[in-house]
Amino acid sequence: MTLKVLHTSDWHLGRTLYGRQRYAEFEAFLNWLAETIEQHGVQVLLVAGDVFDTSAPSHRAQQLYYRFLCRIAGSACRHVALIAGNHDSPSFLNAPRELLRALDVHVVGAVPADPEDEVILLRDPRGEPELIVCAVPYLRDRDIRRVEAGETVEDKDRKLLEGIRAHYAEVAALAEAKRQALGLAAPIIGLGHLFAAGGRTVDGDGVRELYVGSLAHVPVGLFPPSFDYLALGHLHVPQRVGGCEQIRYSGSPLAMGFGEAGQQKSLCLVEFEPADPKAESGAGSDPANRPVRAIRLLEIPRFQALERISGDWDRIAARLGELAATESSIWLEVIYDGEALIGDLRERLEQAVEGTPLEILRVKNNRIVQRTLERGRDQESLDDLDPQQVFERCLDAHQVPEPQREELRRSYFEILDD
Repeated sequence: MTLKVLHTSDWHLGRTLYGRQRYAEFEAFLNWLAETIEQHGVQVLLVAGDVFDTSAPSHRAQQLYYRFLCRIAGSACRHVALIAGNHDSPSFLNAPRELLRALDVHVVGAVPADPEDEVILLRDPRGEPELIVCAVPYLRDRDIRRVEAGETVEDKDRKLLEGIRAHYAEVAALAEAKRQALGLAAPIIGLGHLFAAGGRTVDGDGVRELYVGSLAHVPVGLFPPSFDYLALGHLHVPQRVGGCEQIRYSGSPLAMGFGEAGQQKSLCLVEFEPADPKAESGAGSDPANRPVRAIRLLEIPRFQALERISGDWDRIAARLGELAATESSIWLEVIYDGEALIGDLRERLEQAVEGTPLEILRVKNNRIVQRTLERGRDQESLDDLDPQQVFERCLDAHQVPEPQREELRRSYFEILDD
């Protein structure tokens, strides 16, 4: 029987958009996901990190999470393998892991003392091994790098990359040994949360840099060849990595910001050939003999329409009129780029959408911003800056010498990470 595995990630339950709660969208997505699992007969669900948007999720976000897991526990889905991402609290995810294991939900929130605990053997209804999952959670700096006095930034970057490589290699080797002990060509899936080199992001998607330095983006060649499929999380754009069909980001199920408004979200449905008891146990390590039968993208419906409108006033007004005529609920970001100075832009926009289902969540008047910047930064809004830009402004304000800045940037990102 073909084994069907569904790869998803970056749910970010509890995330808001410019102060607007999105629980209805998250609930609609999880309902759709449960129905999709039933419709396609998915046996294994993979969640590659960032289940929640913060390390202290709200009660409503927790409720959505646990109710979904209970719902699919009684479905066609036999197993769930779930890891923590950089947004998640490892201890929070790990807390109910023994209870969830009774529902065949396997959680790896933090790097365990024994790497063997990251190698999860999944069995079919007859008790036969059918899949091995190398569930590697987000690797924090302290998990993989030993700090030494006097080391340079380059030394830290090199040790960081080597730590990631060594950890994945160790877990993959344990999985290979387990596969050989079983005497079956059971597929091995890697599950990780990191920023792979060449990965694509979009403006406003909320994706954070995980590490500071040139090695923040992990090259494809770092991953062990024994993975028959590598399910990654962290980047919100669905994509292959390095042109490899079997190394993928599923992307986030919802648009995390207006930069993703026109993006089609999807999940990866991976179908594996049935395990051949006559095959040699190491067959999956040869790329030519990998047991992946097909990889399909399942498109996710848009549960709340978003749109970014930019241009001069005539263009913005025309587009608002077109959207109002659809009588659809749409959340909007408006960016004014016209030459004319409009001081009452927000008031004009509110009048334009009054009595329609359109809601304007953010207005950016680039003409005003440009004029303000010409006068100085005193009136600049924090809404226009990300945490890294704020820190850079702080470095500038205190006239920190450039040689000292790289170390301060690294320390700052480690604090953000923690």
